[in-house]
Amino acid sequence: MLGRSIGPQGRMRTISSSNDSKLSITQDPHGAALLIRRLIKEQGATYWRRYLLSFVLMSIAAGATALTTYLLKDVINAAYEQRDFKTILWLSAAIAAIFTIRGAATYGHSVNLSRVANAILARNQRQLFAKLMRENIGFFSDRHSSEFIARMTMGASAIAQVLNLLITSIGRDLLTLIGLVIVMVVQDPLMALIGLLVAPPALLVLRKLMRRMRGLAGNQFTGNANIQETMLESLQGIRTVKAFTLEQTMQHRIDSDISAVEANANKMARVSNRSSPLMETLGGLAICATLIYSSYRIVEQGATPGQFMSFLAAFLLAYEPAKRLARLNIDLNAALVGARKLIEIVDSPSTEPDDNDKPALVLKDARVELRDVTFAYRPGETVLDRLSLVAEPGKVTALVGPSGGGKSTVLNLVLRLYEAPSGSILIDGHNIAQVSRRSLRQQTAYVGQDVFLFRGTIRENIAFGKPGATDAEIVAAANAACAHDFIMSFPLGYDTPVGEHGTQLSGGQRQRIAIARALIKNAPIILLDEATAALDSESERQVQEAIEHLCQDRTTLVIAHRLHTIMHSDTIHVIEGGQVVESGSHDDLLRRNGRYASFFRLQYRDIRPLALASSGA
Repeated sequence: MLGRSIGPQGRMRTISSSNDSKLSITQDPHGAALLIRRLIKEQGATYWRRYLLSFVLMSIAAGATALTTYLLKDVINAAYEQRDFKTILWLSAAIAAIFTIRGAATYGHSVNLSRVANAILARNQRQLFAKLMRENIGFFSDRHSSEFIARMTMGASAIAQVLNLLITSIGRDLLTLIGLVIVMVVQDPLMALIGLLVAPPALLVLRKLMRRMRGLAGNQFTGNANIQETMLESLQGIRTVKAFTLEQTMQHRIDSDISAVEANANKMARVSNRSSPLMETLGGLAICATLIYSSYRIVEQGATPGQFMSFLAAFLLAYEPAKRLARLNIDLNAALVGARKLIEIVDSPSTEPDDNDKPALVLKDARVELRDVTFAYRPGETVLDRLSLVAEPGKVTALVGPSGGGKSTVLNLVLRLYEAPSGSILIDGHNIAQVSRRSLRQQTAYVGQDVFLFRGTIRENIAFGKPGATDAEIVAAANAACAHDFIMSFPLGYDTPVGEHGTQLSGGQRQRIAIARALIKNAPIILLDEATAALDSESERQVQEAIEHLCQDRTTLVIAHRLHTIMHSDTIHVIEGGQVVESGSHDDLLRRNGRYASFFRLQYRDIRPLALASSGA
């Protein structure tokens, strides 16, 4: 039941590994029973009144089915032996009324069970999403988003399917079968015994099929998740796909995924239906024996034909519910695979648990300090090594240095997207590990190089910085971010849809929307991570102007590779190898002729015009 693994962060790697380590119940021979009991207790018990109503309605439908076959004896006898047409009319009317009641009861329990299933589906989707929101960034770093989509869609529906299977199997199939068996026993006990002889051999075969089906269902889940992964990557990266002519490559990849799922689905079809020939053969043998025996009784012993027809009708009607009950274990084990996938995530300890019980961060000056902070994303690969630095209140503090030196990690730790295992991060003297994350993040505004805009309009994306913001506040933030003019150039203005991830806007426009979103938040601490790195000169100038508005009188930590964008910063820290190797103003660092001066000289040709302009030359 292993998914493919390509590279260190291979596709669907976590699905396959989770089968091995995360949930021992998948390898426990009693795991299915334990999981079913848990689903009944935690999920089904919430809706026990609705399930009880469905059970009553299914009991009525089952009783109506059995009663119809029982009355068939009197109809046949009245027609062929008694020649009593009036009795036939009354019995026919009674059967019509019984069928009407049966239809109403069937409709009632079907609609009711569908409503319960929809409620359970919605509940589990909400529960899974809420759990994912309590995970830190590291939890998602080696997983593909398609995995969670698969778990939410297939896993949540599988739980509802398991519970509905149990209710319908007991309330509809089992009760119907019991009622029909009672009719068969009443009509002729010996014939009923002959009919029941098909059960033991069928159960032996179905037990083997159940084990095979469990493995195939797991493969099917992984395969469907791989299809979603390829689809998401191809659509979200459509520009790259087109630019590198990867259409055929992606088509080949998804063809491979689909072929694997198709082949596995065909195996599932063969295995799940392998019981049908056996059941049909055994059923045919039972009917053959019943016909011979019944004919003998009618011809040789003078039994009434009504008794025979009633028994035969009950036997034939009992065949379908008996077959569904025989397949119950196969269907349950197939559905339980999806249920396990969802429960694996829900049961795992939260990597970012709710800490709202901690005191809120109350700021006075918004002074940010890192003291001897050590951090590694992976064991043995230290990113920050006893790093210490200070961002003074109301000042702009820039972090520069080579890629991989740990600059972005500093911002991640200040936001508590990751937790620092060693050292401390202080804001106004308060250790941020001892305050609630929500209060910390409410005091910070973040703008990154890769701006993420949500589905919706420009207005909605700016308002995400301050839920409930007025139109005046949104326009003011857009003006401060130098975004109002281009927004109003669109026919729909602030109601212009941004497209998926903001694809309807240019890079500079997206950046200014993100800055407006940060401005409207009015946070005292600003974190900027390469906010102008991917922009052209004109867009960079406009975004830089917006950033100046954003940083005014706020404590700002900014990361930049283009040194001319941070030349006027109050303090510049050069970070290399996870440590601060130089600190000072732009002019001070140039005079020292150290690492900063070396970086500056490498970019000198690009920044010389800007440097001359800033000096008034």
